[in-house]
Amino acid sequence: MSNSPLIPQPNSHDAQEAVLIPLTEATIQRAKEGVAYARDRHANEIIRQALQSAEAIAEGASEHKVSGQMRRKVIRTLIHSLFRIKVEFSERIPTQPVLIAANHLNHIDPFLLLSELPAHPYSYIFGDARTLYNQWWKRQFLHFAKGVIPIERIWKEELAVIQAAKTGHKDLVELADAIEKYVPTGNSIECMRRLDRIVQGIFARGESIILFPEGRLGNAEAQLFVPLKRGVAIYALRSGVPILPVALIGTQDLYLCKQLTVRFGEPILSPQSSRPKAQQIQAIVDQLEAALTDLLPKDYQEPKEPKLLHHFLNHMFW
Repeated sequence: MSNSPLIPQPNSHDAQEAVLIPLTEATIQRAKEGVAYARDRHANEIIRQALQSAEAIAEGASEHKVSGQMRRKVIRTLIHSLFRIKVEFSERIPTQPVLIAANHLNHIDPFLLLSELPAHPYSYIFGDARTLYNQWWKRQFLHFAKGVIPIERIWKEELAVIQAAKTGHKDLVELADAIEKYVPTGNSIECMRRLDRIVQGIFARGESIILFPEGRLGNAEAQLFVPLKRGVAIYALRSGVPILPVALIGTQDLYLCKQLTVRFGEPILSPQSSRPKAQQIQAIVDQLEAALTDLLPKDYQEPKEPKLLHHFLNHMFW
């Protein structure tokens, strides 16, 4: 098979993956949880069904889901009961289908976006499969609300454990072997092509997609984790839909009544191309990175106020 410019090759690791988080007890514990989720047969079956459903919808099948208005109302009620929300430049949101590309600091981010985006066009979310379906209440909510495209990927904590096992931490060899055996990386050619079909089908239906081009949670407020994933540019170029940059501010460390800001940027327009060239793809990635960097605050300071329900809210969506 010849290398396609549309599909990242599975053996070429992003430069991102070379940047590992510190190995702590919390990192190891999170990696253990990840393996447990990856081995959960029930969750795996739900993920398989969700992907099949997304592919069928992209091919024209109907979907029984709640309306965009109802989903927005439920999520907005929850988010606004817990936090103070500030929205900036909402007039920049296009009325046609759009690819919403935001920085990513917390698992609450997609819910925050859905609470503030218009109900139409309906927005589908790219989300980490194991995080989406790892708790019963999430499974129940997503079964009710729909609108999710689960992405299989390896976590940053798991990458840190694998690297540590290779560099002398013999106590982590067993865990690293389990990660290698059970955790799907989602970077096969077949997986990439499947996601592309789903994305193009959703845009063709006149609906939007939310994704996080960093490809993982960031480590600090107002800092992008770069380089950004190329998929966001490929999807936009292939479909011809605009990219809407969005900065999420304040979500890295949550507590009750904290102000969270959703700041919309100017849409990035690109000509449609069925087979975009590498230079076109990189130009869009660079433009998006610059737009997100410009939207993020230059001197973010964490508020000094009581952090009520701090632990609960930071782990609620794990």
